[in-house]
Amino acid sequence: MQTNTRLIRKENYEPKELNLHETLFHNANGYIGIRGTLEEGVPTDYPTMRGQYIAGTYEIIPMKQAESLCNLVEEKQTMINVCDTQTIRLSVNGEEFAPVKGGVKDASRVLDMEEGYTERTTVWKSPAGNEIRVRIRRMAHFGIKELFTIEYEVEALNFSGEAVFDSVHMPEVANYSDPDDPRLADESPCYLKSVEKGFSGNRSFSVAETAKSGVRIAVATDHTVVSESRSDSMIREEGNALITRLRVPLKQNEKIAVIKYAAFSDSIRESDPKGKVMQVLKDAMKRPLSELYLAQKEYLSDFHAHSRMEIEGDAELNDAVLFNTYQLLCAAPHDAHSGIAAKGLSGEGYEGHFFWDTEMYVVPFFVLTDPTLAKNILSFRYATLPAARENATLLGHKKGALYPWRTITGVECSGYFPSGSAAYHINGAVAYAVIQYYLATGDADFMVTMGLEILLETARLWLDTGVYDREGRFCIQEVTGPDEYTCMVNNNYYTNASAKNNLRFAADLYEQFRDRAEVKKLAARLKLDKTEIADMKKAAEKMYLPYDEAYGINPQDDSFLDKPVWDLANTPKDVYPLLLHYHPLHLYRYQVCKQADTVLSHFLFPDLQSKETMENSFRYYEKITTHDSSLSTCVFSMTASMLGLKEEALAYFGDSAKLDLMNRHENTKDGVHTANMGGCYMAIVSGFAGLRITDEGLSVNPYVPKGLSRYSFPFAYRGRRLKLTVEKNSAKLELVSGDALEFGFRDTRAELGKEEPWVVKL
Repeated sequence: MQTNTRLIRKENYEPKELNLHETLFHNANGYIGIRGTLEEGVPTDYPTMRGQYIAGTYEIIPMKQAESLCNLVEEKQTMINVCDTQTIRLSVNGEEFAPVKGGVKDASRVLDMEEGYTERTTVWKSPAGNEIRVRIRRMAHFGIKELFTIEYEVEALNFSGEAVFDSVHMPEVANYSDPDDPRLADESPCYLKSVEKGFSGNRSFSVAETAKSGVRIAVATDHTVVSESRSDSMIREEGNALITRLRVPLKQNEKIAVIKYAAFSDSIRESDPKGKVMQVLKDAMKRPLSELYLAQKEYLSDFHAHSRMEIEGDAELNDAVLFNTYQLLCAAPHDAHSGIAAKGLSGEGYEGHFFWDTEMYVVPFFVLTDPTLAKNILSFRYATLPAARENATLLGHKKGALYPWRTITGVECSGYFPSGSAAYHINGAVAYAVIQYYLATGDADFMVTMGLEILLETARLWLDTGVYDREGRFCIQEVTGPDEYTCMVNNNYYTNASAKNNLRFAADLYEQFRDRAEVKKLAARLKLDKTEIADMKKAAEKMYLPYDEAYGINPQDDSFLDKPVWDLANTPKDVYPLLLHYHPLHLYRYQVCKQADTVLSHFLFPDLQSKETMENSFRYYEKITTHDSSLSTCVFSMTASMLGLKEEALAYFGDSAKLDLMNRHENTKDGVHTANMGGCYMAIVSGFAGLRITDEGLSVNPYVPKGLSRYSFPFAYRGRRLKLTVEKNSAKLELVSGDALEFGFRDTRAELGKEEPWVVKL
């Protein structure tokens, strides 16, 4: 089928629309992210988040508690707006190009996901009647991660004259804030102070530093002019700004262009960030821009070959899924110095913090499409394991590691511990991702050098947290599960199920690898003995998983069913999300869920309960879940698929897939919902297609939802490349490369050889 690889939107230059387009048309490559703001800027009364970001860079700021109780978090890390190199002000024959003030005859935006650029085209008529066509193409380069380019082209349609470009490099810029939204910062300071700035020839450069974290950011810009006529340039410093002015003659019907190159670097990764950006610009500008565009296209061709999903029967759904998977790539880190933020690199929502979302929703996508990127994400968790150990100590634990609820460097940044630090289930998410990566790749070297240590230290945390009750059940008290409308409870079902999985695999994989030299050294370093491994096995076996016989469901926790049920049917629509309109304590006293909790555990760990119990639970929680979290509907979709509830699965999936493109939560302006995009992928691959990877191997159980006629996707498994195609009446699994494979299909075993695809009637 023909896939639409371009997102095209009309640009009306209206404030609310511009704010949304800043997110949808941002540029990012896993290292740098640039919001899709207008080069010429907007009036001061327009809402805008004019940001440029580097993954993992941060400042430390106070977060004063009302009562300074023992070891409460009193400072946090926040992402920083590192610079402004976007600004280019254009004037033609002395008239400022200002489409927000009028004169627009036609305008559009494009995100090209095959070639890896965004483009804004505007036909504008000045007050004096001069008409120009402006085309601005931007690219964050996947091959040269420090490089961002702007190709600014102007065509005079009915006159000849002169174009003047004022290209700005602003080293000190403020962050965005909204004190009325807890998902954003409540102050807008400038976190960077210039250490050095100026020009080297015509090239601008700056080095700025944060006050407390000591992170240094280096940025450099340079320009080339494409014109038949001779252009003039002038450089100047104006306050904080470094400005390059370019004068270019304009002839009627002639296209002229200014190409702006910007390079970024930081002291977390580089010993000489300034030297790095200067070298990046020098090397990049030796190559024609067309060559850089071609390299970008080739990189994406390889990505799409391994990840592109095709859906027939719903063109909007097909486009949304492509948009989502492309955005996941834009957020994926190149190294172990950062994780994936809740908004990727598209905006400042949640202050750039990394949550459990990454491991539970995003890692599965990369495990199946690009295991190297999955390993990068998990390597970040290994690099921050010492901080997780320290976090556990601060919370009173004698052993183990507890990953922080929200972080940038591995240090806890959550000031509200009932729905933050108490969410111990993040340990289960990190462990689950490590396990899934190993089961899907067989990467034993990763396990013995990084993965096993993560599993053992997180398992130790459960042993130190849990207790055996009088009936001999292993119980976990005073924790918060994924549902943040229910906090500080005993025996949250999801948490206990995750801990059971963590404990079991930590013990099993240790025994599998214990004779390796690296593991013997690890055991000695951790002072690990057979008794502790036996304790892990016992705790996993005796883990208490709440069950209510009257309802035939798994209660979310010990006290959940004792609370009154929130009347969602009579709750006004304008008070959603509830967290913005009701005190947390009020929410905690009711049966009301922000997102999937027990329902998610049933999908992840289906062998723990009967199908009847899981379906009863699904129906029960469906009635009391608001889906105020973007992480919820995708989970309900994949769990519905697993239970054979096909109509419900498709309904929940559509809501999930189109969340950002349709701005369904009305907050995409703050950044994309990265984890939901991963969840959307899982809803197809693990939901509709029933693809599972367990310690018993690979299995599939596909169907085609009503309203769709066909879907297909490529994936990786244990060094193989495969492709699954599912139609109404048949499914086909092809071996693109690698060895023959035995796998599960429903209750049978099947074989896939090198010569012929496996085909089955449905």
